[in-house]
Amino acid sequence: MSELSFEQMLEDSVKTIRNGEIVQGTVIDVKEDEIILNIGYKADGIITKSEYSNDAGIVLADAVHVGDSMEAKVLKVNDGEGQVILTYKRLAAEKGNKRLEEAFENQEVLKAAVTQVLDGGLCVNVEETRVFIPASLVSDTYEKDLSKYADQEIEFVITEFNPRRRRIIGNRKQLLLAEKAEKQKALMERINVGDAVTGVVKNVTDFGAFIDLGGADGLLHISEMSWGRVENPKKVFNVGDEVRVLIKDINGDKIALSLKFPEENPWLTAAEKFAVGNIVTGKVARMTDFGAFVELAPGIDALLHVSQISREHVAKPSDVLSIGQEIEAKVVDFNGEDKKISLSMKALETAAPAEEAPVEE
Repeated sequence: MSELSFEQMLEDSVKTIRNGEIVQGTVIDVKEDEIILNIGYKADGIITKSEYSNDAGIVLADAVHVGDSMEAKVLKVNDGEGQVILTYKRLAAEKGNKRLEEAFENQEVLKAAVTQVLDGGLCVNVEETRVFIPASLVSDTYEKDLSKYADQEIEFVITEFNPRRRRIIGNRKQLLLAEKAEKQKALMERINVGDAVTGVVKNVTDFGAFIDLGGADGLLHISEMSWGRVENPKKVFNVGDEVRVLIKDINGDKIALSLKFPEENPWLTAAEKFAVGNIVTGKVARMTDFGAFVELAPGIDALLHVSQISREHVAKPSDVLSIGQEIEAKVVDFNGEDKKISLSMKALETAAPAEEAPVEE
C-alpha cells in the first residue's frame, strides 16, 4: 500500500466509495497478474489481468506503467483483505458499447484489427467490445479461407446492435459493394465501345476470361481471344495477367471484350499474300467429307476440296491427310468480300506422262 499523509488519511476516513462507482487512480505498481492503483481511498485499488483485458497474452508491464492515470469501475469495495477490486475492461466495454451504438445509429465506418478468425467469421474489438463479422459479410465474394485476415486492420459498419444479447454484428461487405458501385459508375462514364483499355485477368473458364477493368468485369469470350483459333482459354491466360483489350459492346452493366483489334485483321493484307496463283503453306485445321480446311494464318482458313487433293482418286480427306499436318498448295480462288479462299494440291502435281502410242507399220 502507498504511504499517505495525515491529511490524506483523515480525508479517506470520511470518503466512501460504492460498488459500480467509477474512480480515477494513479498506477503505483504493475505486477505480472495485477495492477495496483492509488485511488485516493483508505485502500488501494487492484485490477487483475483478467479484468484489464480479454487478451490472455497481454503483458501488463508493456501496457501500463507506474505513474499512468487510469479510470476504472469498482467491483468490490472490500475483497476480504481490505483491498478494492476494480475492473478496467468492463468500463471500457461500456464505453465501447456506447461508441458502437452511436456508430450503428450514424452508420459510421469503423476500423479495427481482427483479433480472432473463426470458421463462421471474424472477431474485432472496438474499445474492448467484441464485434462479430459473419463470413457472409466479410467480402463481396465467397471466401472459403478467412485466415488471411488474421491481425489485419479492416473497415466495417455496424448493421446489428443488441448488447443485451451480446449480439453486435459488423458488415464489411456493404462497404465493398458501395465502393464497387462507385467505381463501376465511374468506369461506365469513362469507357465507350471501340476503346482500348488495360485490365487484369480475374478468372478463366472454358468459355472465356473475366477481366477486371478497375470498377467492373468484362467478358473476353473464347471466340474473341484471337483472330485465329483458341482451343482452351486456360492455356492462354492466367489469373493476374495484365491484358490490353478492346471494348466490343456495352449492354447495361455487361461489358463484352475482344482481342481482335481491327488494325490487326489478317484479311487486310490477305489479297496480296494469298492471291490466285500463289503457292502457300498451311496446317490442316479440320476436315469434312467434302474437303479439308487449312489454316494459312491466324484467322484465315482456306478450303482444300477433296477433288483438289490429288490427281489420284481420294474418297475422303482423312484417307490421306491428318489434323495438324503441314501442306503446300496453290491458291486457285480468292474472294475477299466473302472471306473465302480455295486451294489445290493437285495443281502442284506433275502430270503423269501419257502412254507411248504404238508405231504404225
